[in-house]
Amino acid sequence: MTETKTAPGLRFAHLSDPHLTSLDTVRWNQLLSKRVLGYLSWRRGRRAEHRREVLDALVADMRGQRPGHVVITGDLTHIGLPDEFRQARHWLECLGEAGDVTLVPGNHDAYARHDWSDTFALWEPWMRSDAGAARSTQPGAAGMFPSLRVRDGVAFIGLSSAVATAPFLATGELGAAQLARTAALLRETGARGLFRVVLLHHPPAVGMEKWRKRLTDAAALGEVLADCGAELVLHGHSHRALYSHIRRQSGDIPVFGIPSASAIGRKPGRVARYYLYDVRREAGQWRVGVQVRGYRADRHAFALEHEHHLSPASIDSTKA
Repeated sequence: MTETKTAPGLRFAHLSDPHLTSLDTVRWNQLLSKRVLGYLSWRRGRRAEHRREVLDALVADMRGQRPGHVVITGDLTHIGLPDEFRQARHWLECLGEAGDVTLVPGNHDAYARHDWSDTFALWEPWMRSDAGAARSTQPGAAGMFPSLRVRDGVAFIGLSSAVATAPFLATGELGAAQLARTAALLRETGARGLFRVVLLHHPPAVGMEKWRKRLTDAAALGEVLADCGAELVLHGHSHRALYSHIRRQSGDIPVFGIPSASAIGRKPGRVARYYLYDVRREAGQWRVGVQVRGYRADRHAFALEHEHHLSPASIDSTKA
């Protein structure tokens, strides 16, 4: 799929944190260091909260809405084992063509250090930039992110905040090099008049998450976004619906976070949801419709919860 000259707009879906893998066959010798804590957490609660049948119902409903693109903001796995990456790759292959699905990784995917070839390399077709997009020559995530995919006037800019951390921490970090490349990419796509959607796993604003689960360089990212502009920022990680904004002199940037795509919802506000965005260019302004679709346990199906439109004034690309 390539960028079109005339951009009629795009409907795309955002889902996050599906935690779709099973740890039923894990052996104890695979649970070195931090992974044993994650495995015990899965045994005690996560396997009951994150249900494959809920995720399957989401995918079925999403297909009925016919989005032109799907974005996933991380945490496909529980503890980032190679077998989990293989399970997730099979799910991705069933979800759609790699050019129609954009993925960024989450902290659970980088739960502990492991060879790139056994893990993230399996997801490269869904993470890498369009052919011809500039990228770093560094290996692994350092060279892959930020990623850029352009679809019908919408630029999806993927960031990786996924880093291995010490036990009991779930922080994320972008790093100075990725932030510098992100700034350049935002300026370039802004100059092209594209609708820029920034994707990352961790909430991007300071104070949105607990200290042990925060994005450690959120302030630096906020400065980049305020300086270079974007039209929308999407994230996961918190397993609940969040709305915030990045303040900018020419108009605030909306920031949306969503619950897990597979959550049965044992805690209030944590039931599975996904969002649909309809982006259109009208009269020199970008207009965005947002649909929130949530899981209904009584029907074992997803249904529309509410919809609204973002203010054109807040996303006027002429102010970037």
